[in-house]
Amino acid sequence: MSTLRALARAQAVAAGVAQPVATVRHLHLSTRPLVLVPLAMAGEANAPLAVLAGTAPGDARLLVVPQPRNRDQRFAFAAELAGIVLPYVDAHRGANEAVPVDRGRDVRLRYLDAPQVVVPNTAGVTFLRLLGRSTRFRRPDGDYPVHPSVPLLGRWLTFLAERAEHPGSSALVALTDALTLHWATGQSAVEDQHLPALLGWIAPPAGSTGPQAAAHAEDPLRCPPAGPTTDPDFDNRLLGPAIEAYAAAGDDEVARAGAYAELEKLLRDQLAPTWELVWRGLGLLRALPPGPRVAGRWDADRDAFTAYCDHLDADGGPQPRVDGAVAAAQRLHRLERAAASYAVQRAFDDPLVMAEHRLTGEAFVGDVTLADPDRIDDSGKRAVLRPRIQVVTADPVGVPVGATLSSPVRPAQKARVVFVTRVAEGHTEVVLELSGGMGRGRKATPGSVPLVGERLCYTALSDAYLPAADFPAVEETPWTHGGPPPSPAGTAT
Repeated sequence: MSTLRALARAQAVAAGVAQPVATVRHLHLSTRPLVLVPLAMAGEANAPLAVLAGTAPGDARLLVVPQPRNRDQRFAFAAELAGIVLPYVDAHRGANEAVPVDRGRDVRLRYLDAPQVVVPNTAGVTFLRLLGRSTRFRRPDGDYPVHPSVPLLGRWLTFLAERAEHPGSSALVALTDALTLHWATGQSAVEDQHLPALLGWIAPPAGSTGPQAAAHAEDPLRCPPAGPTTDPDFDNRLLGPAIEAYAAAGDDEVARAGAYAELEKLLRDQLAPTWELVWRGLGLLRALPPGPRVAGRWDADRDAFTAYCDHLDADGGPQPRVDGAVAAAQRLHRLERAAASYAVQRAFDDPLVMAEHRLTGEAFVGDVTLADPDRIDDSGKRAVLRPRIQVVTADPVGVPVGATLSSPVRPAQKARVVFVTRVAEGHTEVVLELSGGMGRGRKATPGSVPLVGERLCYTALSDAYLPAADFPAVEETPWTHGGPPPSPAGTAT
């Protein structure tokens, strides 16, 4: 936990309400997300029990597995879920746009939008990932055939679960993570995964405090858990007898229909409060203005969506059960680069996030007290425009002389540290030499050089392009990592 987040949690306890830790929204929100609120049967390995799904608050469809231990009923449930998810995905495969590549010498096509799925918490992401793993290798023929849509559903769920691991992605959103990215509560990180309690801290009812609202939400009788696991007392008192009544009905269609209706009512009553809370939480997030770099990260999601659509259109196989050594290394490398870029982008978009780096000396905010916008450096082979400015700051400055800095206001411009001088009253004078982003002539473009009196932030953080690392071809996997795979990755066994 960072210093400022710890402070925000302490302030939340003192104030009795969650404290904002962001000034902008750091994720994309679709105008029409698909909300899934799943439930799984306790004691069974990811056995689906029910899901409430829809793209609008008043458009909730309930799917139920009356006997989760029954294999046929589970895959019939998967087929029903595919009937919701796949049309939603296909609805985004319409218009596309041309994106220049190779410095404008070529173009590629990208869909104008991509699907976005929202679940209540990270356990919901795990539920979809495991459901995708259990369905993407199924076949519509042979032993234990399933509906043809089931394996395709599994591939898309696996795609979404993999995107959820990508820092900054908004393709599959766990609402609790999205909310805690923007607010700090006075409870633990584990308690923050309980959506009713989390929203109680962020937006308590009138006349109530955050702790009171969270305590109220901890009563499963008044506020059912957000899933996918159910409350044990609910299982023992209501769910278990309802499932047994359905099983006891046997071939009696009247009795079975009555038992199913009772089970459906029980599960809807459990899921409806969470359904309402998810849309309430999305409304809170939607009230925040999006950060300037959110659109760029959503473009990456659209790129991934387009690429996977092309893969499926080319009869590509399902994702492998286990990545090979090269594929795993490439994926880890992509995630590490994305995590570093995401951290920098959030800091550039949000002063509250940048404040963390100001505490460590990686960034500082100060006022421009001197500026020489027309300075020419003729010490090299040719004279070049190299303006200098002096910034006075009260922040700790941990960057050394010679370091290259940048400002969120002018990200294309580099600032080299020339002098760092400690002056009276805890202030520091930093002289910076500027390059780039000022035009091609010996006269700076108006507004490209900071003026005296301008307040700026400079940081050592950089989101500059980094080339991808070189990895061997799959068939050249070193023996230290198992050697070349004996068969194509992803072959079902």
